[in-house]
Amino acid sequence: MQGIELCRRFYHEIVQPQLAAFTSIAYSAALIGPGSEVLGFDTEMSQDHDWGPRTIIFLHDSDEALAERLRVYRSDKLPETFYGYPVEAEKTVITTLEQYTWHCLAHDFSKPLDSIDWLTFSSQTLLEWTKGEVFHDDHGRLAELREQLQFYPDEVWYYLLASIWQRIGQEEHLMLRAGYAGDELGSAVIATRLIRDVMNLCFLMERQYAPYPKWFGTAFGKLRCAEQLTQLLWKVQTATVWKEREQGLNSIYKHLAHMHNGLCITEPVSDEVTSFFTRPFLVMNGGDIGGLLGERIQDEKLQWLIRNRLIGSLDLITDNTDFRMLNAWKDGAGNSARSILKQLYRFGETNKEEPGV
Repeated sequence: MQGIELCRRFYHEIVQPQLAAFTSIAYSAALIGPGSEVLGFDTEMSQDHDWGPRTIIFLHDSDEALAERLRVYRSDKLPETFYGYPVEAEKTVITTLEQYTWHCLAHDFSKPLDSIDWLTFSSQTLLEWTKGEVFHDDHGRLAELREQLQFYPDEVWYYLLASIWQRIGQEEHLMLRAGYAGDELGSAVIATRLIRDVMNLCFLMERQYAPYPKWFGTAFGKLRCAEQLTQLLWKVQTATVWKEREQGLNSIYKHLAHMHNGLCITEPVSDEVTSFFTRPFLVMNGGDIGGLLGERIQDEKLQWLIRNRLIGSLDLITDNTDFRMLNAWKDGAGNSARSILKQLYRFGETNKEEPGV
């Protein structure tokens, strides 16, 4: 069986009856966070590490003393195996919602999220919070938080869409120039970057968080647009000459224009490619579409970013795995490294004479 079903049974058959012994306890229980089984992508191969019967128990902050009692109780009462799979007590995490959210997101959710906060979360982390399954939720606090994180607020969404269109506009002609100059390898590398941007754009246009690289293509295949776009993307990916890449991307751009117009969030854009100045290259001019999206944004912080830092979210700044986990980084005072990233976005915001980073 898949991991989420195993964990569901583990909670209902083992964990829930044991927690019933603590009659006054109010808690939430779920399978969320890291793990292929949270996304439903686990296979038999997934079982060789970090996989098995588990759940996360969330208590209220005031129940920390009870949490320690439960940890001891858990270690004594859990079976050694469940449905033939080994049970590791430490995988049944007992924590508080406040502690867990700070560990994963480095944000105090008693305070509202602002637009910049959203840009400092990786889409994989947000996906881990909104997928999986809640097995029990006494006060609805976990469900409320998951609903809050379900997807970006509209203006953050516009900003991210604009950022990817800008990236496409910045590199679509570079792929063609490299090929025209005889550098087919360099052209192919840029084409791969464009394919990833297109796929990320599709996730956003369908209001879905994109997973990290292992499941990126698998999850893309579940998007509504995948049936039309997958073969075209593969054609570009496998093309050996730049003209074939150009033709494939031009067909993709037509689909993207139709998808964008279907969102009805800007005036309609043309689905026709145009020449790049006087050069023999046909491009979408993605930056122009990004500009239209920027005009929709009223949030002052995002307006400033549109003018000065159209760099997207953490995922668009870097694909370094360790850096994407910066929420877990702390300095000696316990401050999260997210503050460094927030400073990058806000650098020069109040001091207009200060040069950019």
